[in-house]
Amino acid sequence: MMKIQCFGVARDIAGGPYLSLDQLEGRSVAELRQALLQAYPAFGELVSFAIARNEEYASDEERIEAGDQLVIIPPVAGG
Repeated sequence: MMKIQCFGVARDIAGGPYLSLDQLEGRSVAELRQALLQAYPAFGELVSFAIARNEEYASDEERIEAGDQLVIIPPVAGG
C-alpha cells in the first residue's frame, strides 16, 4: 500500500492529508490517475490535477516504484 500526499481541494476529496492505494508499484502515473478516479470519483470534477513523483511533476508514462513519494497537486487559482 502506498501513501499519497494531498494538497488543497485534493485533501478535501481524500478526507485528509494522505490517501492510500494498493498495488501501485510498476503501474504508470496514468494508471494511478484511473485508480484515483475509481476510488475517489470527485477527482473527476476537477478541471485537472497534477501528480508529482519524488518532488518533480510526473508524466503519465512514468512508472511508479516502491518507495516513491507521490503527491496530488490540484489546480491553483491565483489573482
